[in-house]
Amino acid sequence: MRIQNKKILASILFVLISFVCVAQGGEPPPPMPPPPPGLPIDGFTTIAVIIGAFIGIKKTIKNSRQ
Repeated sequence: MRIQNKKILASILFVLISFVCVAQGGEPPPPMPPPPPGLPIDGFTTIAVIIGAFIGIKKTIKNSRQ
């Protein structure tokens, strides 16, 4: 490729990259919508896990005695 062709190609790429940079919108994205109403699932998760472990251990001990 000749030097003049390289200069023309570089100029075209520079202009196209400039258009891409300008095309990126300056407005911030809209705010997130509020979460849907409902009960949170993390409220009693720890308590449910502890109770489930207690019941599981109790049944395991009971079954091992028989």
